[in-house]
Amino acid sequence: MTAVEEYRKVQVNTADRVRIVSLLFDGAVNFLKMGREAMERGDIASKGLYLGKATAIIGELSSSLDMNAGGEISPNLKRLYDFVLDRIFHANMRNDSDAVDVAIRVIDMIRDGWKEIEKVQSGGSRIAENREEMGVRA
Repeated sequence: MTAVEEYRKVQVNTADRVRIVSLLFDGAVNFLKMGREAMERGDIASKGLYLGKATAIIGELSSSLDMNAGGEISPNLKRLYDFVLDRIFHANMRNDSDAVDVAIRVIDMIRDGWKEIEKVQSGGSRIAENREEMGVRA
């Protein structure tokens, strides 16, 4: 295992849920970009592999939604995930790089929201740590 692979393994094993979802979005976008590049090169096998990996990630994110506890957000995310999956399927069947770009834009939009949640969480934990260091109770 390379140092980079080991780092990623440690990063995932020690990440909280929000960070893990954020990493999944990063992976989906990277695989979509790799699939688009393979499509543009005419490398059908690699295109299928990378778009398949992106599909698996988006499918996992979709299946992990809690429709009962998620309020309005869960059904809205489900619709977005379904749209992205449709665009990936279309891109794969028709060699349509524009469809991949649409999928990337939608995932980027959702990912930006998760990045904001990450920032808020890490800021909140730093505040709690600072309070502890100063002897202040929350």
